Amino acid sequence: MDISLKLSNNTAVILVSHGSTLPYAEETFTQIKDKFIKKTGIATEIGYMKVSEPTIAGAVEILKGEVDDLDKIIALPVFLAPGIHTNIDIPILLGLKPLEVDPRCPDGNYPPEHYLSIADDVDFDGEIELLGPIGPRDELLDIIDKRIDEALKESELDDDAKTGVLLVTHGSRLNYNKEFATALYGKFEKTCELPSGFGFMELCGPSIPESINKLVDENDLERLVVVPVFIAPGMHTTHDIPHILGFLEAHEHEHSHSHGHGHDHSHDLTPVEFDGEILYPEPIKADDILIDILIAMINEK
Repeated sequence: MDISLKLSNNTAVILVSHGSTLPYAEETFTQIKDKFIKKTGIATEIGYMKVSEPTIAGAVEILKGEVDDLDKIIALPVFLAPGIHTNIDIPILLGLKPLEVDPRCPDGNYPPEHYLSIADDVDFDGEIELLGPIGPRDELLDIIDKRIDEALKESELDDDAKTGVLLVTHGSRLNYNKEFATALYGKFEKTCELPSGFGFMELCGPSIPESINKLVDENDLERLVVVPVFIAPGMHTTHDIPHILGFLEAHEHEHSHSHGHGHDHSHDLTPVEFDGEILYPEPIKADDILIDILIAMINEK
């Protein structure tokens, strides 16, 4: 797929990411950027909301130096579901109007130490077009199927072992993430021949332990593939979810911790009642299908 004919030579792309204190996300997004550039030839930079570099404003400066007479930037949030970040934080960081009132700060006057207050302003006189997040696209099912196949190749059980699949995602106090997960699972359930379900890491239900226990009880499973529906590895995929699944000892992981979102993360204490084999593949990462999705999103606009 080639989008070069649909964008002028004066247009560039920012792939917007959250940012992380761990190195995994930056490694993943660098791979995503490199693949995107190789496939499209479009000047592209990553812009991180916080923690990581370059910032969104920094990405704009990099692109201004790369593209002569830059007059348009397409900002593409590499997020699966809409939420506060895509609807409020990213528009503000780009110098655009937020898409909704911020429930964290309805008057828009953020504390001086808040990341929206300390972020550099974007210095750009051209047009910035902000696209939406990825959403429950059919192509994501292809990535999920790949991860299931990869996991089953590592199984120590026979091919005929009774197997189930659980899709897991973050969860949110707002409805966006649950709507995304419900819609994606609704599509997955129609295509998957194995017993399946979905669960949330935190903030809404069903939780991962609740979903596992229900799936196991109803289907007498011997093996379970737990697929993390996340873009990049990070604290959630390498620590939080493995802890919930029982892969980490209690001393390896504090049960409640803060990641700088303005709230603490506390995880469901319900035990996972399954003594069979649990397979836990990689998240989406820089899968070629993801790159095609990002290109399609720009083509659609």
